[in-house]
Amino acid sequence: RFYEHRGVDLRAIGRAFWADIQNKAVVQGGSTITQQFIKNAYVEDQRSVARKLKEAALAWQLEQRKPKDWILTAYLNTIYFGNGAYGIGQAALTYFQKPASELTLPEAALLAGIPRDPARFDPVTNPKAAKERRRTVLDQMLQQGIIAPDQHSEARTAALPAPDEIQLPGTQERQGQYFVNYVKQQLISNEDYGPGAVFGGGLRVYTTLDTKLQKIARKSIAKVLTDPDGPQAALVAIDPRNGDVLAMAGGSNYRASQFNLAVQGERQPGSAFKPFVLAAALNEGISPASYFESHQVVIPLGDKLWQVNNYEGSYLGSINLETATIHSDNSVYAQLTSIVGPQNVARMARDAGIRSKLNSYFAIGLGAEAANPLEMARAFSTFANGGQRIDGSILGNQPRAVTKIGKRKNEPVAHRVLRPEKTAILNSILQKVVTQGTGRRAALPDRPVAGKTGTTENYGDAWFVGYVPQLAVAVWVGYPRELKPMETEFHGDAVAGGSFPAEIWRTFAQQALRYLKKAPQSFPSTSLPYASPREVVFRDGKLQVDNGNCYSPRAVLFFSGQEPSRTANCKPNEVDVPELVGQPVQAARARLTGQPLTPEIAYKVAKPGQRLDVVLDQRPKGGRRLS
Repeated sequence: RFYEHRGVDLRAIGRAFWADIQNKAVVQGGSTITQQFIKNAYVEDQRSVARKLKEAALAWQLEQRKPKDWILTAYLNTIYFGNGAYGIGQAALTYFQKPASELTLPEAALLAGIPRDPARFDPVTNPKAAKERRRTVLDQMLQQGIIAPDQHSEARTAALPAPDEIQLPGTQERQGQYFVNYVKQQLISNEDYGPGAVFGGGLRVYTTLDTKLQKIARKSIAKVLTDPDGPQAALVAIDPRNGDVLAMAGGSNYRASQFNLAVQGERQPGSAFKPFVLAAALNEGISPASYFESHQVVIPLGDKLWQVNNYEGSYLGSINLETATIHSDNSVYAQLTSIVGPQNVARMARDAGIRSKLNSYFAIGLGAEAANPLEMARAFSTFANGGQRIDGSILGNQPRAVTKIGKRKNEPVAHRVLRPEKTAILNSILQKVVTQGTGRRAALPDRPVAGKTGTTENYGDAWFVGYVPQLAVAVWVGYPRELKPMETEFHGDAVAGGSFPAEIWRTFAQQALRYLKKAPQSFPSTSLPYASPREVVFRDGKLQVDNGNCYSPRAVLFFSGQEPSRTANCKPNEVDVPELVGQPVQAARARLTGQPLTPEIAYKVAKPGQRLDVVLDQRPKGGRRLS
């Protein structure tokens, strides 16, 4: 309706008002393009009735003086298109390396959809959402007769720009360009600032970046990874005591690729995620002196069975949690995750500083949920800081990359995640990972180091995340464009977390601590409190004490006075019946046998075109039953 109204669209305002009433929240806006241009160019971006009235009055005046095409052009030259591109001309250059006049239909449709929410529809970080948004634009163009059906079909299937082809507008900074762009995005996403203030507000922003440490990070990576065609690395360093992000190496060449591996490169952390399982267990009162059997395990997960294998098929027999952590035993940690509950592991990781979406799947305990190096460094810095996560007083639960915006200070704000005495136990165990286990190559000669290695299946990703009390550093190594197995890149051997990542960590940490003049400092000493055994089950989302009727309870040691308070209400002869409809008969039979349940199978003549050997129905239905 842009060409129909005179600057203010009363119909749109009424529609937005009614939608807000129905949803009991602000879900739609009624501003016209003219009003949005006025807001971007002339009016301070503050939420108030006075501002909206001023905006409407100026929009009406502008429509009396300027033609519609002039207003639309001015609007397109001032709005934000994401990735540092302000205005349609810069957006065309950023995403497609061409002037706006040469954009193709799918390219123009993609850009037209971005301004509504540049972060949500960013083709780099959210390609699926960006493609859906482009499809919406194309559908509208088809409905309005602007394009033909064949043009619509062809444009819908066009590829998005590749992340490494997107060239952000140049900055004046030669150091830390990945970091600078991250800070911009952090401010753009904040409702107190946004793109208008960031690119047109004259903000003076003071950051935490240490350019000397930034150089050390780049040189440390280059010293260890010498093959230009081999895997790359990302590194993030944080001061655990105040949350300062000191260094961020997001790629080897910012001019060639602006894709920030430290922030946008979400990859599975593998066993580097196990400390969150251990922290969740400690939080439940479980002692690391608890023993588990290290062997190939099969864990029932509703409609399927989860088979867990150890690294290279080696098993250690009866071991406690401390030993399982030191040697990164998948079998034991899968069992521990099933006891603690995957949702509690996800909650602990989120509380520590992981902000990527985490699904509460059982495989989360083995690092199957993706994270990025920045949030891994921040989450481990919570452990280095005695169990306290550091936020900023202005920007909230975000990595603290900004110290001041104008005269507003973004002060460190501590949030308790894990009690100090339990954090000390965790730190003690993670120190032994470096002295006795998979992280030996990260050891420093003059001080204790705590940390954890991580290696994903088929050697696609390798991590080492480690810390001393004054510095937490996350290192990821892999191929950024694809999940390519690194089976021979480590001097003929596979790249695991204890190889290149640990070496990069040690190289950086030695030089960084020397430059920062940080004297060796030990972690708080600790000893294990008295613990007593309890038979427990994870039931209805909680850890509960076995009442004597539960199927397969586990004997676990609990710190005195921290045993589960609830007793399970298991019934005699109780059994969990899995939901099997839609599964192949062979898989359903295996699932029931593992329960154990004895299946009786009745066959039905298939209809033409119907799949064979698939479960059509079951009795009883899935759920908790009495046999």
